[in-house]
Amino acid sequence: MPQLWYFRAIYSHHRGCSCRACLDALSCARRAEVHCIMGAGGRMTEKERELFGRGGAGATFQRSPTDKPPFTLAQIKKAIPPHCFQRSVIKSFSYLVHDLVIVGALLYVALVWIPTLPSVLQLGAWPLYWVLQGCVMTGVWVIAHECGHNAFSDSSLLDDIVGLVLHSWLLVPYFSRKYSHRRHHSNTGSLERDEVFVPKQKEALAWYAPYIYNNPVGRLGLLVVQLTIGWPMYLSLNTCGRPYPRFACHFDPYSPIYNDRERAQVFISDVGVLAVSLALFKLASAFGFWWVVRVYGVPLLIVNAWLVLITYLQHTHPALPHYDSTEWDWLRGALATMDRDYGILNRVFHNITDTHVAHHLFSNMPHYHAMEATKAIKPILGEYYQFDPTPVAKATWREAKECIYVEPEDRTGVFWYSNKFAAP
Repeated sequence: MPQLWYFRAIYSHHRGCSCRACLDALSCARRAEVHCIMGAGGRMTEKERELFGRGGAGATFQRSPTDKPPFTLAQIKKAIPPHCFQRSVIKSFSYLVHDLVIVGALLYVALVWIPTLPSVLQLGAWPLYWVLQGCVMTGVWVIAHECGHNAFSDSSLLDDIVGLVLHSWLLVPYFSRKYSHRRHHSNTGSLERDEVFVPKQKEALAWYAPYIYNNPVGRLGLLVVQLTIGWPMYLSLNTCGRPYPRFACHFDPYSPIYNDRERAQVFISDVGVLAVSLALFKLASAFGFWWVVRVYGVPLLIVNAWLVLITYLQHTHPALPHYDSTEWDWLRGALATMDRDYGILNRVFHNITDTHVAHHLFSNMPHYHAMEATKAIKPILGEYYQFDPTPVAKATWREAKECIYVEPEDRTGVFWYSNKFAAP
């Protein structure tokens, strides 16, 4: 197979690009590599079938390599233009003001214009407002998240003030989430220490799991629960989070999630959320409960749904490995994440969706440099860079069906998603 390296080089170079030329080259490279592997009547191995067709229904993806990468973090950083690491407080505020102006304009439409419409038209206008406002508010949420990584400005104090205000407005305990999220970044891909969407092994699943996951209605029900109350359940009960020896809650300053130096700031986070909750109560007393639900509550539910879905799809994919303590290291864990394509929403969400690999490698890089950085590091990462252009709805259903639990295959300590159950 003297030409096999050539076809794989083409595959590595073009994978992740959505332009027509690259898609055509990628398709040709896949077909040529399959022909090269199979030869004259030969058969593909199980691993080679995994390379080209696991996922069904025309889906093709390549599992991420799990060997120690042939590059270092310093080499990756060297490939990125130095200006990508520069944070501009003016530019960061320009994105925030842009989002807040749109939020204000949509709020004006909801308060002044929609109530004047005929009742029939209001039935369509309110859902449109909810979706648009929820998406733009998700962009604000992303900026607050950047503050937690000190990616907003060079001042950690300014970042914390902006992040506290923005996240409190969205009923998120800023410092609490900042610290647990940083631990997620420090332990991505670790079955023992990661903080969010930590997959279970098969033996840890409940007895009724096959009846739910093998049932489309059950899977749909799980997705609905996950996208509606999944975020408050994570904050309050640590649902889908790392197992702790005792009850863990993001609102509890003495939760095992935090150390002694962090407890005072967790308390400040609680005060911020409580202050916004009291303001909402005052608004409900003045204008009515359902007024608050229409204007603020439903868009917030959409924000929560988006952030859960985005995080889920970033870290859940059949091509992504997980590691136990015998195999895990930071760089391989950071690379075990997936860039996705959300179309026009990539820009609305400040590209947290399609530059997440770069974000895990350099979390204090501002979002407005992440696209340039991603383009720069892809040739270095090669097959270690993972991108899936599958439409979001289709990808969500596929991952809910295929990524049920993890189990080791060829190597002890490296775990892959599976969905195989014995017949109930």
